[in-house]
Amino acid sequence: MTDFHQVFSKNLAEHQKTLDGLPVLEAKIGTVGELLVKTARERRHLLLCGNGGSAADAQHWSGEWRCRFEHDRPALKATALTVDTSTLTAIGNDYGYDEIFARQVRALAEPGDVLVCISTSGNSPNVIRAVAAAKEMGVTTIGLLGRDGGKLASLVDHTIVVPAERTARIQEMHELIMHLLCEYVDERVIAN
Repeated sequence: MTDFHQVFSKNLAEHQKTLDGLPVLEAKIGTVGELLVKTARERRHLLLCGNGGSAADAQHWSGEWRCRFEHDRPALKATALTVDTSTLTAIGNDYGYDEIFARQVRALAEPGDVLVCISTSGNSPNVIRAVAAAKEMGVTTIGLLGRDGGKLASLVDHTIVVPAERTARIQEMHELIMHLLCEYVDERVIAN
């Protein structure tokens, strides 16, 4: 029988191992950080999408932009494409679940905006279709991904792939990366 200490120790060790692998992503995260600073300064729209826990991360990130991260600064344009239940269910019903994000991208995005796609597998059909819609509209795409990046890794303009297999570990790193980027944007927008 497994006791709590075994579960605790195993998960803490996995988390630390995954965290120890993040420094190899610093340059990619930094490049995305610069893009997001430019997006914020130019008052462009940040759109975010994902499923399940990644949907929650999209909503969280949008809130950090619209409100603030840790310091007062101007509100930034951001929309999580995961939170409007009337829109999601209407699109899902009328066009199919695979279109729930793409249709919103076509409605809300303009050239110069940025779409952040959060996916632990990188293979979500509705996120892949959102990227295709964004490309049609001149929207820059970022993939915050896991495992090997899946199909999305070759479709988005910028990738940050957390090299882990367990969804929980990937999501923990996604949240850390999101907070790093939010802090960087806050500091750069305030400094401007």
